[in-house]
Amino acid sequence: MHSKKQAHLEALRRHVERLERRVRRLDGLSRRYGWTRLGIVLAGAMVAFVGFQAGGAVWGWGVVVGVVGAFGIAAHCHRRVEGSIRRHRIWRRIKAAHIARMTLDWPGIPTISSFAPDPAHPFERDLDLAGPRSLHHLLDTAVSRGGSRRLWAWLREPLLDPGRLAGRQVLVQELATLSVFRDRLALNGALALDDPETPWDGERLHAWLEDHTPGRSRRPLLMLLGSLAVLNPVLLVLYLTTPLPALWAVSLAIYVAVYAFAYFGIRHLFDQAYHLEKALRGFRAVAVFLETYRFGPHRRLAALCAPFREAARRPSRHLRRASLIAAAASSQKSEVLFVLFNLLGPWDLFFAHRLDRLKETLRAQLPVWLAAWYDLEALASLAAFADLNPGYTFPTVQPPSFSGQDPVFTAEALGHPLLDDAQRVCNDFAIERLGDVTLITGSNMSGKSTFLRTLGINLCLALAGGPVCAARYRTQPLRLFTSINIVDSVNDGISHFYAEVKRLKQLLEALDDDDPAPLFFLIDEIFRGTNNRERLLGSRAYARALAGRRATGLISTHDLELTRLADEIDGVYNAHFREEVAEGRLAFDYRLRPDPCPTTNALKIMQMEGLPVEPTVFPSVD
Repeated sequence: MHSKKQAHLEALRRHVERLERRVRRLDGLSRRYGWTRLGIVLAGAMVAFVGFQAGGAVWGWGVVVGVVGAFGIAAHCHRRVEGSIRRHRIWRRIKAAHIARMTLDWPGIPTISSFAPDPAHPFERDLDLAGPRSLHHLLDTAVSRGGSRRLWAWLREPLLDPGRLAGRQVLVQELATLSVFRDRLALNGALALDDPETPWDGERLHAWLEDHTPGRSRRPLLMLLGSLAVLNPVLLVLYLTTPLPALWAVSLAIYVAVYAFAYFGIRHLFDQAYHLEKALRGFRAVAVFLETYRFGPHRRLAALCAPFREAARRPSRHLRRASLIAAAASSQKSEVLFVLFNLLGPWDLFFAHRLDRLKETLRAQLPVWLAAWYDLEALASLAAFADLNPGYTFPTVQPPSFSGQDPVFTAEALGHPLLDDAQRVCNDFAIERLGDVTLITGSNMSGKSTFLRTLGINLCLALAGGPVCAARYRTQPLRLFTSINIVDSVNDGISHFYAEVKRLKQLLEALDDDDPAPLFFLIDEIFRGTNNRERLLGSRAYARALAGRRATGLISTHDLELTRLADEIDGVYNAHFREEVAEGRLAFDYRLRPDPCPTTNALKIMQMEGLPVEPTVFPSVD
């Protein structure tokens, strides 16, 4: 393991141990406060009884007041300790998740949001981008569903604009140095979750606002009822102090009749206000944290969080309004308060009007806040990945070269990020020109499929703005298309071969698109589902169709005859993986070498497992 990574890992483990010790101490303190509260109640009851008996009501009630005060202080301190315990436990969970990500301890990596890979996507399922034990599972540190979805979208929809990609990469690099900021962002988001396994869903709240914001203003009706509410006591006073007839009764009757008609539309005021306040509660801690954080020299990060820092539009102001409205609307749950408040004035109608205005503001502002937060969470996930893997590098994504002088793709010590450090074998690889096709041959289990996935998953990371598992990495913006994990369908009557044919047809259609970005294809075991002769003929024709086009990529195959294309077509190259037999066992080094593979191992495997094998002489591929 890289020495810096090992040092970071040990530091995280020590941090988790310190947090565990603090939680144990706080748990002990919490138990003592619990006993203290019980002791205050029991002792207070006895002392109050003695006070009433010996000193009368004055002494007795004095003791009661003192006991209530002492109990309130103890309860307040107990709540603070419980809050501290919760924060420490979340902090410990965050740090433990970092350790799990560094060591690929999959059960220890949280899965708050999970997205099923789309079989029709050009590369998502083949490269393990989504689902359990996927790249998204490894990277995702978001506590909101929207942030998790944003990261997922970046991985499956690569950014092909080098300028925008460079800006995103700078933000990731900036955040990679701010581990405390990232962890505090996650902590504040997690504090508001009722269930740590359920992400906060801002899109559901926005949909609710769209459905529950009325199109008609309540202002005219509020002004009418407000005027009547002022007129009623005036007429009552005049009735009591002058010969004026009881006009107040007529005014009050009109007020009650109009209010009763209007009340049908606001009878669910408390339910709506409480729902809104509760939904926003999950956003409050994050909003306040971003509003008050001092970004210092990190100007790009401050610009990203600017929607949270504008004085007139700060989320905390609107969230406080939601809390006040919910508190005022709670009078609907008390018949006495409801009658009293609404008889004196249009109490519920006024706060319904305030709630409507708040909903209109939130409907316009919430998408802006959420977009910034989701971007920040996705960037923080990529930044944490960079911080936890100091041996990885940020790629250089250069504009497309039309002169052909710059290589399309170069990588040194390229490895698969979903493989453990002790098992990962890294290789150098380069593609000089568009139109080049590399044929990868090799024995079973020699590493062909893993190498194709290594190229694809690192390209996804590079074009998402994150670091790649390589010592050096340079690429042009490339559209990705893979044909690796072909799945047949019994229900649809589609065989493996037919599913592969359809997939390869989609690749050719993508190649014919008008998209200016070149295509990067990865094809594993081409036409494996048919006989040797037709597989060879089909593979040769397909490779010819790809060579020399505005595309580049790799094709792996078991057909050694296909390697002869390198002698027939300019731009077709051979490379291979090989194995050795040592002490009756196959040994693989997973190193990529030039030229066709000189060995095969299928019969060797069959023989080692005790299956009958006939002597065979293989034709030379030289």
